[in-house]
Amino acid sequence: MHPLDARTRQRIVRILCDIDGDFERKGRELEEFFRSAGLTNVPSYDGSARMQWATEVLEEHAEDVTATAKVLCRLCDPVEYDEGVPAAEAVRHAVNEVLEPEGLVVSLVGGRPVVAELAADGSATRFTAPSDLERRLSRLVGDQKARDLLLARAAETEICESNGAYVFAVIGIGSFVEGLLYSVLIERDIDLRDRGVLRANGKWTPLSMVGLKELVDIAHHKGWVQVDAKDFLNTVRDYRNFVHPRQQLERELTPDRDTVMMCWGPVHAVLNDLETVFLDVTKS
Repeated sequence: MHPLDARTRQRIVRILCDIDGDFERKGRELEEFFRSAGLTNVPSYDGSARMQWATEVLEEHAEDVTATAKVLCRLCDPVEYDEGVPAAEAVRHAVNEVLEPEGLVVSLVGGRPVVAELAADGSATRFTAPSDLERRLSRLVGDQKARDLLLARAAETEICESNGAYVFAVIGIGSFVEGLLYSVLIERDIDLRDRGVLRANGKWTPLSMVGLKELVDIAHHKGWVQVDAKDFLNTVRDYRNFVHPRQQLERELTPDRDTVMMCWGPVHAVLNDLETVFLDVTKS
């Protein structure tokens, strides 16, 4: 993703404020929206014209593509509206009309809004590796060695993707997700770190011995990953199992660039979910 043009930001603000519309937001509601979207250092609404105030907030984050993406996703998220999905879909349609000249689109990954790129002909959605990954990981994972390893996995995955090694790219995406969930779980859940996972036979399994499927299930059970993101992550898990040639033979599937792009989608969704749960958006 790239920074939005100033005129595009103005059009997004118009949708956000929706003055005299069905989804109009008052000044304090705009402030709450930006905080809920995950923006940091959001000023208190000062009573000035809403369009002007919201535009200034967006301009403060204009070069931060991650913050911009969070605003766009929150604007199209059903949880933002009392009417739920119908309202969110109406807003998403309006937002995407504004984003089309930028070559961007708010798409749905397992029901969760994620910003993606449009193909050159505008006919398809392209997911890429998350931008600003180093900063985002630094706020979720405290262990520097773990962060460095995750960043290396993501970089190597992009190298595979760029050079047509699509099988190893999807394996790399699954490996990145596994490492991310493991790091977050072991740092933020003392019982999992010290005791592991309790089995039906009463025995404990160290978290280091737990696979990707169970890590996804644990994160979902704790409410750290939304149900739709969880379901879609299982697709990443399945492709990741292509590290075993027999799994690929059984599936009779050869991953291509589209497969890799599809697998990047839930990575965006799970990062967004973890940031929503763990980051204090009132602080930088």
